[in-house]
Amino acid sequence: MMFGRPKPEIKTTEQLLVMRRAGLVVARTLTAVRDQVRPGVSTAELDQVAAEVISSAGAQPSFLGYGADRDRPGFPGVICTSVNDEIIHGIPGDRRLQSGDLISVDCGAIVDGWHGDAAITVGVGELAPEREQLSEGTRDALWMGIGVARLGGRVGDISAAVEDRIDALEVEHGRSYGIVTEYVGHGIGSAMHQDPDVPNVGRAGRGTKIRRGLALAIEPMITLGSADNHVAADGWTVITDDGSPAAHWEHTITLTDHGIWVLTAEDGGEAELGRRGLPFGPLAN
Repeated sequence: MMFGRPKPEIKTTEQLLVMRRAGLVVARTLTAVRDQVRPGVSTAELDQVAAEVISSAGAQPSFLGYGADRDRPGFPGVICTSVNDEIIHGIPGDRRLQSGDLISVDCGAIVDGWHGDAAITVGVGELAPEREQLSEGTRDALWMGIGVARLGGRVGDISAAVEDRIDALEVEHGRSYGIVTEYVGHGIGSAMHQDPDVPNVGRAGRGTKIRRGLALAIEPMITLGSADNHVAADGWTVITDDGSPAAHWEHTITLTDHGIWVLTAEDGGEAELGRRGLPFGPLAN
């Protein structure tokens, strides 16, 4: 486009059904990786688990080689493995997990040209209560954001709900949390990152209107301290400046005439939405 930003990509029912297939690959990959998280396992070993699950499903990893240009070869892992003070984009390698670590695993998969994207945070062994609260609070903020999404609503509704939940978390636990603002959720579909941005702070009623056929990746990234951060020397890993641990939870969703459909949850989000009294709206195959 010569002027302005491109319009958000609106998918057909058939395209969303392919995205659901990609989302299921992501969901099953994250489950397989989560099941292997334990003291002593290396992040490279977790990456290999992810590679095998994605390949066996006939899909391709979204992240491997992402961002390649003439100056660098692109992201070197199938998944991002971010440990403790690493917020996002951690590169799998020789690092072995220890009891008490907090690891965020981000995964993307492509099926027939369409993407799914989700992330989970997992405690390793026995976790300190404040780290458990950080992860669970970030997950709850994700679902609060998902829960306010509706056709005709605005992306800012999601942003405000995430921010409000973290504000409430500070009151509940009597400590400060940082909301990372430099990195945000995003539209997703035939490319991994598309318009619109989905920030984790904002005002309700603002931003892009949510329409049928729009798919969004919602992903709060929260720290147990300051949200100030920097990129490591590897050019990818984003780390908290104060060394505080971080949590990252993410799902890809779409809105239908019947409600919310979480494309990267194995049950489509039915159980969690039901617990929250929210409408579950899958599309029929």
